[in-house]
Amino acid sequence: MTPQTQARKRGFAPVLTAMAAAVLLAACSAPQLKQPDLAVPSAFKESQVPAVQTAADGTRWKQGQPAEAQPRGEWWLAFNDPALNGLIDEATKANANLAVAAARVKQARAIAGVAEADRIPQVGANVGAQRGRASALSLGLPAGSSVPVTTTYQANLTASYEIDLFGRVGNNVSAARSDAASSEATYRSVLLAVQADVAQTYFRLRATDAELETLTRTVGLREENVKVNQRRFDLGDIGEFDLARAKTELATSRAEAIGLQRQRVTTEHALAVLLGKPAASFTAGVSPLLDSALLPVIPAGMPSTLLERRPDIASAQRAMEASNARIGVARSAMFPALALNANGGGVSDTFSDVFKWSSRSWVLGALMSMPIIDGGRNKANIARSEAALEESVGNYRQSVLNAFAEVEDNLAGLRILAGQTAQIDDAVVSARRSADLAQKLYAAGRSSYLDLLDAQRNLASIERSAVQLRGSRAVTTVALIRSLGGGWDGKGTTAQ
Repeated sequence: MTPQTQARKRGFAPVLTAMAAAVLLAACSAPQLKQPDLAVPSAFKESQVPAVQTAADGTRWKQGQPAEAQPRGEWWLAFNDPALNGLIDEATKANANLAVAAARVKQARAIAGVAEADRIPQVGANVGAQRGRASALSLGLPAGSSVPVTTTYQANLTASYEIDLFGRVGNNVSAARSDAASSEATYRSVLLAVQADVAQTYFRLRATDAELETLTRTVGLREENVKVNQRRFDLGDIGEFDLARAKTELATSRAEAIGLQRQRVTTEHALAVLLGKPAASFTAGVSPLLDSALLPVIPAGMPSTLLERRPDIASAQRAMEASNARIGVARSAMFPALALNANGGGVSDTFSDVFKWSSRSWVLGALMSMPIIDGGRNKANIARSEAALEESVGNYRQSVLNAFAEVEDNLAGLRILAGQTAQIDDAVVSARRSADLAQKLYAAGRSSYLDLLDAQRNLASIERSAVQLRGSRAVTTVALIRSLGGGWDGKGTTAQ
């Protein structure tokens, strides 16, 4: 072999070594996470609103911009209801599910801190004493030789550090950080859910109060009918049939009112649980949902922004990133691990001499280890990690599909409820006029009591339907806000 050939081979050696190292690093690193391909529509099918809307209190709702990291706004202020504001503030401070979610965030952050600790050398200290006697044979002495009892004292500092050759530590830290970010996004999702549940339960309670108010008026009207019919029966103007029907309708209306009271109590108890209070110690004041209550119009924004705004989607995104990083952790187990260790201190037969220079001892070491035969354990771990990533991708896709469906459902619900409300309002006006005319005709003896009863029943039914629609519109408005991920005009609450 000529000197030139030997020189060329020596020149190739560093290049080949670098290439081999690069191949190894690439083989054990986490794969590049590719965002799942989602067919995001250009507009919500049910969205037909202008870019900016203003509520009755001046609160402005506008199309959302991509802002997953922004704090969620105090969207409930748009309803301009001080009682609702107070209830949501109470729930934010005391709700049990929210406290559980906050505790999980703290756990995830602590686990991320544990993973971060592997990036720096681990240093410890130990001080101890040992007393014992070795056997004569272990010391190379004849059997039966007298071996004295010895006492040894020692004090040492230890240090260890893993050189992250193949990204095990780095990928583990990335996975833990993504888990913590996922927990924080889950906390925001629970927070939004609690706030929305409080608002929806509150509006259901107010709608029930409005229904009870309507039924109370109906009961009063039925009581007046019984009095009138009783007088006419006593005078012989009518037969017992009309009087019996009037009493029947009165009893039926009272029974309906009692049944609605049960519904109100159940709703009140549900609100107490959301506020973190015992049901027995919470009483909600009567506050009927009036038809003058103005609800904010919430624009849906652009569909693509929903992917950044929804906290549950953000949580699913972070879970994907954590699963991807854990593939790198699993792959790194297939390659060598290099650990550096150091130990230094003093050893003596008397404690006072342990810290003298003459008693010093130290050890430095490096240990490289790698699996040779593991029965396929590491390959199975890699396959499990890759399957976990596939699962998290599927969960992400499902979260996105659910989010779009919820928005479309609530937009359609508000549109349909608005049409129903317009028609029912017209029906209320007509039914009231009809009931008034029927009352006058009956009083003049120009129509039967059955005609009057039919008109009054129709009015009571339509008025209850109108009240129920008002409650449904309020509840669906909150549901739309929740499906859009909340508001972005104010400061929200984050886990501490």
